[in-house]
Amino acid sequence: MHLAYPAVLSVLLFCTGLYGVLARRNAILVLMSVELMLNAVNLNLVAFDVWLSRAAEETLHSGQALTLFTIAIAAAEIGIGLAIVLAVHRNRGTADIDRLRDTAEGHGPDEPDGRGGSDGASDSDAPGARATGPAAEKAEATA
Repeated sequence: MHLAYPAVLSVLLFCTGLYGVLARRNAILVLMSVELMLNAVNLNLVAFDVWLSRAAEETLHSGQALTLFTIAIAAAEIGIGLAIVLAVHRNRGTADIDRLRDTAEGHGPDEPDGRGGSDGASDSDAPGARATGPAAEKAEATA
């Protein structure tokens, strides 16, 4: 078999995994996308190992050995990652990455845009302050 076929398949798998990491909001789907990317790397390692062993006289099969290490690291990563996601889901009630990021930055569920003050003073107490919130944004958008 020619080297181009597994290389193209590996690139497609890696790009699919990269898209999944960048576009998904669920932490479990992000972990699955990382696994897809690691499998693309494993496919490349084995394909290039076979290709180089045909060209070289000595066959060390170092690509296949690295693939076994990658599989072991991937198993540990998915175990630890899934434990973290389950612990966060148990504490916060969601595995949505955007909601977890908002919670970590200090934005509460009643402050979706992060403009609410945490010191007890509202934005309307300041002189010359403008109204905030969804109604004010809608009014500004229509003006």
